[in-house]
Amino acid sequence: MTSVSSASLPFPSPLTGAHGANPENSSEAAKVAPGDIAVGVVVGRASEYFDFFVYGIASVLVFPAVFFPFAGRFEGILWAFALLALAFVVRPVGTLLGMALQRRFGRGAKLTVALFLLGSSTVGIALLPSYGAAGAAAIGLLVACRIGQGLALGGSWDGLPSLLALNAPEGKRGWYAMLGQLGAPLGFLVACGLFAYLWGNLSTTDFHEWGWRFPFFAAFAINVVALFARLRLVVTHEYERELQANELEPCDTRELFRQQGHNVVIGAFAALASYALFHLVTVFPLSWVMLYSEQEISQFLAVELVGAVLAGLAMLASGWLADRFGRRNTLGTLAIAIGVFSLATPWLLGGGSIGQDAFILAGFVLLGLSYGQSAGAVAGNFLPSFRYTGSALTTDLAWLIGAAFAPLVALYLSAHFGLVAVSLYLLSGAVCTLLALRTNRWLSLRD
Repeated sequence: MTSVSSASLPFPSPLTGAHGANPENSSEAAKVAPGDIAVGVVVGRASEYFDFFVYGIASVLVFPAVFFPFAGRFEGILWAFALLALAFVVRPVGTLLGMALQRRFGRGAKLTVALFLLGSSTVGIALLPSYGAAGAAAIGLLVACRIGQGLALGGSWDGLPSLLALNAPEGKRGWYAMLGQLGAPLGFLVACGLFAYLWGNLSTTDFHEWGWRFPFFAAFAINVVALFARLRLVVTHEYERELQANELEPCDTRELFRQQGHNVVIGAFAALASYALFHLVTVFPLSWVMLYSEQEISQFLAVELVGAVLAGLAMLASGWLADRFGRRNTLGTLAIAIGVFSLATPWLLGGGSIGQDAFILAGFVLLGLSYGQSAGAVAGNFLPSFRYTGSALTTDLAWLIGAAFAPLVALYLSAHFGLVAVSLYLLSGAVCTLLALRTNRWLSLRD
């Protein structure tokens, strides 16, 4: 495999000596510490989730007025949610293209291209003309940028979460598996905080003309920092050696699906409840409040900020729970809790400001507990040579079937059939998770 050497980086590698000595030639090669891997995982995931939430929040607050002014507010949000889903549709393609790029040019080159594409697509959105200025071409450019984001997110898979899990101390795997997921509440906290500040301090005209663009520029800057932080890890000799030793390299996709395709499907459905809940407590409630509630958007964004903090704390708790009771048992129990929570959705979201705030706070706690353990819950089912590609495609499929269309479907169904439809939608995700975990247990016992 071709890799980028530390000498090609714009800064000296911390793993080379004062005279550029190669640590692999020294008598004692440095050992990769789980804590160092965790830093790279959290930084990388936080930047990706920040991009994700900036787009999701803008789909409600910005895009209907800027890109879909010819439609009503409800229809405009539906169009924006359709484009939100587009990135998840092309994400598996980005993963496969990234794997091919890595085989040819190395992991560092793949990560550089992916994060450059992600940053360029994100800042490109900030520079787009409105529909009033460019007509349908503005929508076409938004579609192109969103496709770029999706391809980049798929291509940015670096194998660090799997390496972190494999290097976790005995009895602490649930804790270390949770660390990468912390990027979600961190990314949401920053994205939501930026929009809350801009929404509350700018006039409606200024916000729609230029204020909304600032978070997208900020996302580009954060991506640059994340790129260098991750490159400092994945292109060093120690990490290359560890990744190769654990067979965390691309495999033949056809061979993966021929031998262990069922594990990709089971892994995606095992996390379905968490991924469905992901959008139903972050993006969808904002659209519901915007359309059907008298609660002020600034107030609601403030509640979501509190919810993000609670989600982060709940994720920390999920690591302890998983190590004490087992990750699969924890996921199954939380899927039942999500099913019970889904039954209360109509009364909470339809119960005015107090009910909506309670939905957000309780939902974020459940999201933190469940999403904290949703990544790679059944990754151990893969043979070592299939783990890298299998884990990436399992994540892509989980996003696609669990979260991609959740805001679109939930808003459309709730508008036509009432909030009970959202309950059924979320409940179906919980049932799928329980069935997948049960199937996985049955296959494990059979083997």
